Amino acid sequence: MGLWTLLEGFLLLANAFAILNEDRFLAPRGWSFSEVSAGKAKSLKGQIIGLIYATQYFRFPLILLNTLCIVVKLVSG
Repeated sequence: MGLWTLLEGFLLLANAFAILNEDRFLAPRGWSFSEVSAGKAKSLKGQIIGLIYATQYFRFPLILLNTLCIVVKLVSG
């Protein structure tokens, strides 16, 4: 596995986190942002919830990175 494949994997993971909907998916399972603000930010669950919300705020850079990845794939084959 090369470095490019690893970077593509992280990009796909960031895309998966960015499209998660709080109302339909996260809140019914107890993974809402209100739990992090209640003081559980230090736990692993709180850090994962924070990562999910951070990727949702960086949607525009994700769009640019996806476009760059597609262009590189088209050029390199």
